[in-house]
Amino acid sequence: MKKFLQWIKSPASDFALFVILLVLANIAFKNAHLRFDITQQGAYSLSEASKRTVKTLTEPLSVKVFFSDNLPTGYSKVYQYVKDILVEYKGAANRNFSYTFFDMKKPENQKIAAGYGLRQIQIQEVKNNEVGFKQVWMGLAITYGDSIEVIDGIQSESGFEYNLTTKIAKIISTTDALAGLGENDKITVSLYASDDLKQFRINGFDKIDATVQTAFNSVNKKTLNRLNYIRQYIVPEDIDAVSEKYGLQTFSWQNKDGSQGLGIFGLVIEHGENFRVLPLSIQRSLFGYVISGTETLEESMNEGIQGLLAKVKQVGYIIGHDEAELSDENGTSIHFVTLLSDMYELKKINLADEAIPANLTSIIVNGPKSAFSEEELYKIDQFVMRGGNVMLFCDPFNMEQQNYYQPATFTPINTGLNRLLSSYGIQLESSYVFDENCYKARQQTMQGIQSFDLYWAPMMSNRELNQKNPITKNLGYVIFLQPGKINTDIAAPDGIKRTVLARSSEKSWTQSQNIQLTPNIGVPYDKSTEKSEALAVLAEGKFKSAFDKNPAETESGAEDGLATTTHISQARQSGKIFVAGTSYITSNQLIDENCSEPVALFVRNAVDYMNGNADLCSMRTKGVSFQTIDKTTGAYARFVEYFCMFGLALLIIGAGLFVWRKRTIRRRKIHSVYNPNDSREITK
Repeated sequence: MKKFLQWIKSPASDFALFVILLVLANIAFKNAHLRFDITQQGAYSLSEASKRTVKTLTEPLSVKVFFSDNLPTGYSKVYQYVKDILVEYKGAANRNFSYTFFDMKKPENQKIAAGYGLRQIQIQEVKNNEVGFKQVWMGLAITYGDSIEVIDGIQSESGFEYNLTTKIAKIISTTDALAGLGENDKITVSLYASDDLKQFRINGFDKIDATVQTAFNSVNKKTLNRLNYIRQYIVPEDIDAVSEKYGLQTFSWQNKDGSQGLGIFGLVIEHGENFRVLPLSIQRSLFGYVISGTETLEESMNEGIQGLLAKVKQVGYIIGHDEAELSDENGTSIHFVTLLSDMYELKKINLADEAIPANLTSIIVNGPKSAFSEEELYKIDQFVMRGGNVMLFCDPFNMEQQNYYQPATFTPINTGLNRLLSSYGIQLESSYVFDENCYKARQQTMQGIQSFDLYWAPMMSNRELNQKNPITKNLGYVIFLQPGKINTDIAAPDGIKRTVLARSSEKSWTQSQNIQLTPNIGVPYDKSTEKSEALAVLAEGKFKSAFDKNPAETESGAEDGLATTTHISQARQSGKIFVAGTSYITSNQLIDENCSEPVALFVRNAVDYMNGNADLCSMRTKGVSFQTIDKTTGAYARFVEYFCMFGLALLIIGAGLFVWRKRTIRRRKIHSVYNPNDSREITK
């Protein structure tokens, strides 16, 4: 032992100890990896949405990768990125996530890939100074239970994480709507019904507990016993607090002893901090009071659960006011629906005939041309009061043109929505915004290809887009068409955060009369009238109602001693209002067929943000940020050109002369200090 210790201390053991250290380090780091992502957008790091998706897997999910070997340089980089990002998924996921790479040289693996629906794609290859084409495999398949999703033709890193995460989320939600819940993580169904309400002989009240319990048992069986039912007994002192939290129906009356009676009624489903109030209420009829909503209670409960947990969400699409038709190929239809189809389903709602369903978290009002009634506006208002989110794409004018030879007429649109928006700190104006920084159309003429300024199509660069909000953070430019001005000069209500997402440049102006949408119509002579205008605005917070009471409610019932109201004057949950001054950004004119242009990304990011998927916004634009070149004057452009041609060379020559001069001075100083009488020159 003594000799061994001496050997350890001697230099003779250095090499052996070094080898042992390397072996131990390799064993320790065999399954570990450390990587620092210094890219601006975190292109090689997973977003929180991706981590959550794979961390909550309850069943085995497998990613099978089919990539050919010896890919050209540009495509081999994509293959390496897929490898690296799958390592990140594996590190963030639980034990139910796995991935496998298949050797595509083997015919049996090619048959497996074809069985999943993958196909070989043709790519360009430069080899031996010749340009040729090569058939390769570049895809993957995701399997979860009996379900399969594929991503084929992966030729770029841009958007890969977003595509993979959304495919995984879709396959999970399709297979099991409750896959995100743990074993003991249950949804609570709570019935609030004050016993004091029995004295008013409300039809069905004595059986309401059994009615809800029957619907609960049926739904709970379908959801694998993931629900928990509670019959809440609330003392009068706590009624205001419960009503303030959930916005439930409350009652008041005068007791025989002169004291005031208080009651509450409603059904709530809750998971974590999220909840839904189901359409179960007490209404007055010709024969007294009756409980409304029991006939569709099971359906409403299912819808509410889906609204809380479903990965594929329903979004309400308001109709009945000449909005853009989803089935109209020349309007919003195909491209807009395709843009949202992977995660959202648009559900048409006619507010004149129906209420907004309980399972919806957001609604879209897209290009209305006629006015909303008071009752319809009230339904939207109360939806916001319950924490709902509203997206408005509103045009300032209705443009009509009889034929090509006659000028178009522009009629201001008055929908009545300003009554709601003004109370939220936003106001729509009846004026178009024109901008010198606009889209330039190119057209073949007799004089050749000419460029035309379309001033009514502002082209906003990243300077005009809010770089702090996830909706517009990574976008380099967005084009709007015929946008209207959004007035944000009015004071925002207390507690409301208002954000301008997109604005025109400082070289823009508004016009409400004598409107002409023709190329090169000219710019204002008075430049003092030009200023930046808001074109898309987001408001967030707990809004205050624009109504004092429900316009459909009457004073009837007070003579019976029981007064009730369902009106909510102050929001119980935070909501979001998104307003764009044009509906054309949802049309096929601006949303391309592949849904990959900046306008499409802007609209989709807005929908995701409004539905609680803000993480998807930055994930979608990761690696695809569009950068635009700053516009400059001709003199500055010529200066940069000549500087690049001659300036850099002159700088290098000047730097060389400076170094040469410094070295000469240094040699002379050395000579004068150490050998002043020597006449020889130091040359090196």
